Amino acid sequence: MIPVADAFRSGGAQPAAGAAALTGFAAEGARAVFTVAGTEAGASGLTVHYRTPGEAAATVTLLANGAEVERLTLPGTAGGWDTLETEVPLRAGVNTVTLRTESGDNGAFELSGVTVAEAAPAPTRGAALPYTAYEAEAGSTDGTVIGPDRTYLTVPAEASGRQAVVLAETGSHVEFELTAPANALTLRHSLPDSADGTGTDATLSLYVNGEHHRDLELTSEHAWVYGAYPYTNNPADGSPHRFFDDSRVLLDEELPAGTVLRLQKDAEDTAASYTIDLLEAETAPGPAAMPDGFVDATERGVTPDDGSDDTAALNEALAQASSEGLGLWLPPGAYDISDHVNLTGATLRGAGEWHTVLRGSEGRGGFFGRGGTSVVQDLTLDGDATVRDDAGDHAAFEGDFGSGSTLQNVWIEHSKVGLWIQSPTDGLLATGLRIRDTYADGVNLHRGTANTEVTHSSVRNTGDDALAMWSESEAVSDSAFRFNTVQVPLLGNAVGIYGGHANGVEDNVLADTVTASAGIAISTRFAPVPFSGTTSVQRNTLLRTGGYEPNWNSAFGALWIYADTSDITAPVVVNDLEIVDSTYSGILVSWQRTVTGLSVSDVEITGTGRFGIEINAAGSGTFSGVRVSGAAEGGLDLTGGFTVERGEGNSGW
Repeated sequence: MIPVADAFRSGGAQPAAGAAALTGFAAEGARAVFTVAGTEAGASGLTVHYRTPGEAAATVTLLANGAEVERLTLPGTAGGWDTLETEVPLRAGVNTVTLRTESGDNGAFELSGVTVAEAAPAPTRGAALPYTAYEAEAGSTDGTVIGPDRTYLTVPAEASGRQAVVLAETGSHVEFELTAPANALTLRHSLPDSADGTGTDATLSLYVNGEHHRDLELTSEHAWVYGAYPYTNNPADGSPHRFFDDSRVLLDEELPAGTVLRLQKDAEDTAASYTIDLLEAETAPGPAAMPDGFVDATERGVTPDDGSDDTAALNEALAQASSEGLGLWLPPGAYDISDHVNLTGATLRGAGEWHTVLRGSEGRGGFFGRGGTSVVQDLTLDGDATVRDDAGDHAAFEGDFGSGSTLQNVWIEHSKVGLWIQSPTDGLLATGLRIRDTYADGVNLHRGTANTEVTHSSVRNTGDDALAMWSESEAVSDSAFRFNTVQVPLLGNAVGIYGGHANGVEDNVLADTVTASAGIAISTRFAPVPFSGTTSVQRNTLLRTGGYEPNWNSAFGALWIYADTSDITAPVVVNDLEIVDSTYSGILVSWQRTVTGLSVSDVEITGTGRFGIEINAAGSGTFSGVRVSGAAEGGLDLTGGFTVERGEGNSGW
């Protein structure tokens, strides 16, 4: 059974008193959403675990991946627990199974969980991802393996695992053997920049089992920035970085497990060198069909694949479909946008991330929430940004997403920001996202966002914090980052929580921060509303995190508790962390203010460049079951008057 503790809830659903269950489904829009991974497309048995207060039946609507399946009638149980058996359609990969009270439902029940018979085992930490990643340095190669190296402004420092393979000579190659079938590939690569900073275009040859299969079209247009923050595209400014970008290709056949893929620099592949970080291989489903309750955008004046600007037509079609109580369907194709696509209680669905692509123009083009309950799913938004322009460029998603909105299975590339969400957003669920190669934050839950969760998402190569909550002037509250995988944020933290009320960072895998960075920062930097409630930091794995801030001459820890513009006096509960190969200290508590209410338990710190625990602050905290090994400068460095209250099970410090 998937318990309700692992579900996302919004719209009035809330924990029941005295039971591990949810209640509050009487309100229309109340929902519990279970994210499950499917091994293949098809129907799965579903068991609903529930009880009703009396003999009367309860009704609630079942949805799968946003589409209504059926209205469920739950027979009355007079307070006893019972189950209802039904079926739910799953797709391969990330799915959402939702129980939501719609008009006509009474919601008179409590829910303890669901059992999805055909669900794949859930990951214990990190996102349920649809692909298998193959690291270049682990492949077979006659190229040059570079790294490991974490020195800022070097290529290995920005590579996953801090290593990559360089193909510089004609005939040099790297090979991977598929461990699972695949028909779609994503390559993380670095090509040299052009002299004018606009990038280099070049092919790289792909071989399948020794036979030339196709030429991959690669570019460095979205890589390479220079100079001081927020950086430029002018090589004369020096200090080059942001070396890597992603390219993806959908193959015309499925390759079985055991297939050998070779990336090779042939004579026709004209870049001076190709640096390969990793290859992701997956089985992408074919284009989805239009579901019931939708209207085809091409029948409402939207014209994909013709190079014309579709922004106005999309906005008109969305508004018209919404007024008719319908969703708007985007068939396979490329849709060019140059401004905001407005979402006011709208539903927009594509044929799949590999098939429906919205393309931005001149740094602009994205979705703007304007209230209401909106749904966007199964598409890609590919911006065309090449540098960070905070004032001029658009985020992929920004604004007010009302109550109970959902973003699911959306792929974001080359935008300023992935998600910039603001008040009065309440109850937004973002799941199954891929956020890659942004120029600022991957996600920022900002100013007053409430009851919002980002889960089972992959975030990589962001230009600032990968996942952030910033309580600027109004507290972000009751929100969480759960079951996400973060790789190589180029500046800032894998996760940054700046003030706020009762937020959580749980069950994530966070890796390879680069500069001015922690794996997780709990902080009052940027003058947020001070912390209140309990901030939960639990069951996370931090790999090769922490980083040096050259402007401050300071080294940040993998976990950084930072009292800057105000004290941190509300409870911060840190539990069940793995901190592995931290660049500097494993845990850092700083700086000029007071930290109290800190509780650290069951933390394994293995290998650090400095101390296991470094504290330079006033205040106090309790530490139990904190085990340190392999700390280069010692287990503990304690200054600033902080009182360490030691419980049982500590070692190495």
